[in-house]
Amino acid sequence: MIGGVELDFERCYRAVDSRDQRFDGWFYTGVTSTGIYCRPSCPAITPKRRNVRFFPSAAAAQGAGLRACRRCRPDAAPGSPQWDVRADVVGRAMRLIADGVVDRDGVPGLAARLGYTERHLHRMLRAELGAGPLALARAQRAQTARTLIETTGLGLAEVAFAAGFGSVRQFNDTVRQVYGTVPSQLRTGRGNPPTPGGAGTITLRLAYRPPLHAAALLGFLAARTLPGLDEVHDGTYRRGLRLPHGPAEVALTPTPGYVVATLRLADLRDLAPAVARCRRLFDLDADPEAVDQTLAADPALAGVVAAEPGVRVPRAVDGFEMALRAIVGQQVSLSAARTTLTRLLTHLPRPAPGPGSGSGPGDQEVCVTESASRRRKPLDHPDGAGRCGAAGGDAGAGGWGVWGFPGAEEVLGLPDAAFGMPAARRETIRALARAVAAGEVDLEPGGDRAETVRRLTALPGIGPWTAGYLAMRALGDPDVLLPTDLAVRRGAAALGLPATPTTLDTYADRWRPWRSYAAIRLWRAA
Repeated sequence: MIGGVELDFERCYRAVDSRDQRFDGWFYTGVTSTGIYCRPSCPAITPKRRNVRFFPSAAAAQGAGLRACRRCRPDAAPGSPQWDVRADVVGRAMRLIADGVVDRDGVPGLAARLGYTERHLHRMLRAELGAGPLALARAQRAQTARTLIETTGLGLAEVAFAAGFGSVRQFNDTVRQVYGTVPSQLRTGRGNPPTPGGAGTITLRLAYRPPLHAAALLGFLAARTLPGLDEVHDGTYRRGLRLPHGPAEVALTPTPGYVVATLRLADLRDLAPAVARCRRLFDLDADPEAVDQTLAADPALAGVVAAEPGVRVPRAVDGFEMALRAIVGQQVSLSAARTTLTRLLTHLPRPAPGPGSGSGPGDQEVCVTESASRRRKPLDHPDGAGRCGAAGGDAGAGGWGVWGFPGAEEVLGLPDAAFGMPAARRETIRALARAVAAGEVDLEPGGDRAETVRRLTALPGIGPWTAGYLAMRALGDPDVLLPTDLAVRRGAAALGLPATPTTLDTYADRWRPWRSYAAIRLWRAA
């Protein structure tokens, strides 16, 4: 079956023969006669059966000695939707690899996060994906490098280390193997036009499987924006990010076929995690046709699904941020929650200036040359602005003036007066912040969903609704209903569905494994 250990040849070949875009990212087509691998929708002539092999990952195809097709660019395909759906170790590992954990902490760090030995983790990934964690991370580095080569004016040595490679030689060898050419040839003919927004700005396209109901996605986020953190304007969502190596700003604009992402990074090593978090936020790796087909089988939902195909679940770029939002929103209106959160944010010191808002000694960016490959230079270094992508000036001149949500440690330092809520709820936030800071609760997508929910509900003031909301949006669980939610129940009543928590919960079994998507539709119906 597709997505499992074995790929069904006939089903895969039919998808290739029909150039079915729905399967892009599910598997990869290797053509032995040409030595390349493609996405299923590649417009090239369908290869003969005897010359075709199918691979569960790009890394597996690369391991078989194949290079990426330059026509269909398989490395730019949407990710497999199974890595969002699956809660097992392999699914968690793939989400962590996408977030750059292997590049930052190595395979030992990945294995420690998952609670398995390196050897056993390697064995599981090889069995499912035909490649181990190092090969999977290497394939991602190659894609990041190609993006930097084609969209920035960085020197190739700088690209190598920004993409996570340990040496320029390793970078050259990987690009040559994956793309069948040397790095400089990827840039030849494309030119380096200045990117809108100034130096340090990277613009790229994030592919998705259509349809995508952009209005529903942006409308949901717009109703929850906070001053200085995020905003929706003219069809674009902008927000600040806290990334492993520094702050960033992102603007996401949905268009037919892809989302335009404009990123400003304090450190280019954060490109891969920034892209992964943007994809997660907009739920871009989902399979909307599979979701809508299941929900539309219920006559009560068939009409809304037909009227609004491709409704996604808005997820999160920061699990702690989502948890704090959920706690503040308990039993209060959306507008009241926004007011309380805005007040809380005003009591927090603004983070060090991000890209595009000046520079200071605390802001660091990787600048690499052949002779000084590991030296780090601050953003205000004489050659930091032009070569490393630090935009000069202030936020008013060129920046958006948004920044990432504060971390657990910063929230713990706030006085009582900053919270503006009942004492019990304030202490719930502090208990959560202590648990997150101590590593006792993992609110990121690579965490164990069941264990995280168990630990959340063990904290005072966090019940099934809050834990379920976080499982849906922070942990990415596609099968959460929230039957006690007032808006969910109102939406159910509006569609003629059972509206009491118990009866609705029982009825919703027919929507598995997509109950999170059903909840979004019920919210819209309300």
